[in-house]
Amino acid sequence: QVQLVESGGGLVQAGGSLRLSCATSGRTISSYGMGWFRQAPGKEREFVAYISWRSTYYADSGKGRFTISRDNAKNTVYLQMDSLKSEDTAVYYCAATPFSSKWTITLRDYTDWGQGTQVTVSS
Repeated sequence: QVQLVESGGGLVQAGGSLRLSCATSGRTISSYGMGWFRQAPGKEREFVAYISWRSTYYADSGKGRFTISRDNAKNTVYLQMDSLKSEDTAVYYCAATPFSSKWTITLRDYTDWGQGTQVTVSS
């Protein structure tokens, strides 16, 4: 089991940037695929980005603007978000999946979740 704690959310103007962090503990994340999801008010939780040990995958909404990365030595995963839009406003969640070599966007494939961090983009 992996414990995850997100941080770095906040209020930012449209066009600005934020860097989210996901600090993990418990089992080492080097054997896990890691993902970021988000949930806006009244909407379902949706996939944002995935990283394995050698590849990344993004939802169309974040391609070219978001960058996921990981530091296995620090057991931390990051999501750099640039050119933010008002529609990016949501609670962002970090999650771990045993699918460590093939990307997955399916929520039920992720076994461990953080508590989320709020991102609010003002227009």
